[in-house]
Amino acid sequence: MGLFDRVSRLVRANINDAVSKAEDPEKILEQAIIDMQEDLVQLRQAVATAIASQKRTQQQYQQAQTEADNWQRRAQLALQKGDENLAREALSRKKVQSESATAMKTQLDQQSGTVDTLKRNLIALEGKISEAKTKKDMLKARAGAAKANEQLQKAVGNMGTGSAMSAFERMEEKVLQMEAKSQAAAELAGADLESQFSMLESGSNVDDELAAMKAQLLGGSAPAQAQLPSNQTAAPQDAAVDAELEALKTQLDQL
Repeated sequence: MGLFDRVSRLVRANINDAVSKAEDPEKILEQAIIDMQEDLVQLRQAVATAIASQKRTQQQYQQAQTEADNWQRRAQLALQKGDENLAREALSRKKVQSESATAMKTQLDQQSGTVDTLKRNLIALEGKISEAKTKKDMLKARAGAAKANEQLQKAVGNMGTGSAMSAFERMEEKVLQMEAKSQAAAELAGADLESQFSMLESGSNVDDELAAMKAQLLGGSAPAQAQLPSNQTAAPQDAAVDAELEALKTQLDQL
């Protein structure tokens, strides 16, 4: 491969790549519709021209056919009058008009076929343009949706790797820590309150038990004092009770 071919191929490749990147589907579709409509206008003009030519040929054919018929009647009239030379001349004129009519008929048939073909092409092109317009709207909508989706994906990608999403994650972790601390403080406050009430309830039970013991001791010592002689005292028994009471207080203080 020569250097010139390589350079030529490289230039064409770069041009094609630049054109491909510069192509906007919406603009290309719009331009394609415009080009097709221009072709439609030209085809309509061609059909109109062909129809006009067909009509002229039709008129010329009919005129030649009429002239041939006229010369035929004149030849017959000349023969009836006994003028063969005039009849021969009339037949000659008839032959010329008949040949012209035959040529016009051949041309008219060709033009009729051409007009029919152009009309079919015109109808087909109109159908293609209508279909192209429908596809254009659909493709434009799809292209717009694809662009929007691409922008959305880029935005989501930037959020996933950007500092904004990291900040949200840090704040979420901080809120979770604050909630955990608040819950722990509430549990500690509740436990302290429960312990205080437990101590109060425990103290009340001890006081009640102490009062009951005092009442029991006082109730049991009255009969014993009544049986003692008047000259004797209950000092030794009271000393024992006081000692036991002090022992109980000491136990309570140790609790």
